[in-house]
Amino acid sequence: MITGLHHVNILVPPGTLPAANAFYGTTLGLNPRPVPQLQANSLAWFDIASSSQQLHVAFGRDADFTEEARASRRHPCFRLGSQELLETLQKRIWEHFERGGEGAPSECDRPGGENSGDKGVEYPTRFFARDFAGNRLEFSV
Repeated sequence: MITGLHHVNILVPPGTLPAANAFYGTTLGLNPRPVPQLQANSLAWFDIASSSQQLHVAFGRDADFTEEARASRRHPCFRLGSQELLETLQKRIWEHFERGGEGAPSECDRPGGENSGDKGVEYPTRFFARDFAGNRLEFSV
């Protein structure tokens, strides 16, 4: 039976692997890992801590980046080990959002503000951001 997730695949526009590495590697702090040699210029893979879980980044098609697709609520949720780590990451993503540049997120909930997700006591402490390609990401404890 299923014992966990091996990886989640997200799509970015062709030619944006440097932006993916800047956001997922530098801003989020995920560890890059080698991809198959024949796909070295079309994929980026990242390890999620020492969990043996991965995030895969691949090129999408134009239809994957319409305004409707970019407004999608589909998302992975990344778990952090503590409230302090969650707040630190949110500040780092917010700073990248504000300064812009390569791989800058297109949206991010403001640190200390209300998150953009559904409300209710059922939901953990969390925040949302959208990467440079519009992929929605959730972060929680």
